[in-house]
Amino acid sequence: MLFVAKSADKHRGSSMRSFIFSFLFFIGIISPALCDDAQPAPPADKAAEMQSMKDFLHANPDCREFSDSCSYCRVTDRQAECSTPQIACVKKPYQCTARSGK
Repeated sequence: MLFVAKSADKHRGSSMRSFIFSFLFFIGIISPALCDDAQPAPPADKAAEMQSMKDFLHANPDCREFSDSCSYCRVTDRQAECSTPQIACVKKPYQCTARSGK
């Protein structure tokens, strides 16, 4: 009789662990869907971004290097060449970091 009781307790404990694991797994899978910030970021309007850079360069014709705190750019032959944006950066307005000596 004692053997049967221990076996039932062992089975009940295993069932409980399985239930808890399944519940936690379910919560882990569904929780990102319930977060407000889990929505994908809207796609950046590349044309507007480039126009903004073009406007900056037009307003600062003597600027040879500039940054928006994400990418660092250098003007060569009147064309901007920029680094790859850094991870998790917050884009700021362009700032000239070096001017030509003309």
